[in-house]
Amino acid sequence: MFALMVAALIAATMTTGLMAGVFGLYQHTVMAGLAGTDDRTFIGAFQALDRAIINPWFMFSFGGALLFTAVAAFLNPSPWVFAALGLYLVVFVITVAVNVPLNDALKAAGPPDSLADPAAVRAAFNEARWTAWNLVRTLATTTAFGFLCWALVARGKLG
Repeated sequence: MFALMVAALIAATMTTGLMAGVFGLYQHTVMAGLAGTDDRTFIGAFQALDRAIINPWFMFSFGGALLFTAVAAFLNPSPWVFAALGLYLVVFVITVAVNVPLNDALKAAGPPDSLADPAAVRAAFNEARWTAWNLVRTLATTTAFGFLCWALVARGKLG
């Protein structure tokens, strides 16, 4: 049972850390880099990134962070793990309720070369809203990752 508890906590920590990296990279690099591009370039690049990110590696990390943290919370009744689970649950809801619908709407606009008014499509995407909520996801996953790291330290001290 001890090995399963530790394995769940390690898996939760690793997948949450990966997601903190993904959201953080989008926050300080991807969106910052795209911000200075023209409308057609922004739309095309974002559409390509959104299509590319839906892959087994991302889906395993995104879903695994929630699943493994829930299992770790069940097996390791620690306030640090419960706090991490709560934070990641918020991230999951934000992603599904805010970021994914914005992504889907931008993809539904069609290829950037065929758009009559790419500026209107980009404005409808609402870059500022997407980025603001991504900052919340970045901060929440990074904090959850820190909490899970601390839970591992505490677990190690308890033996």
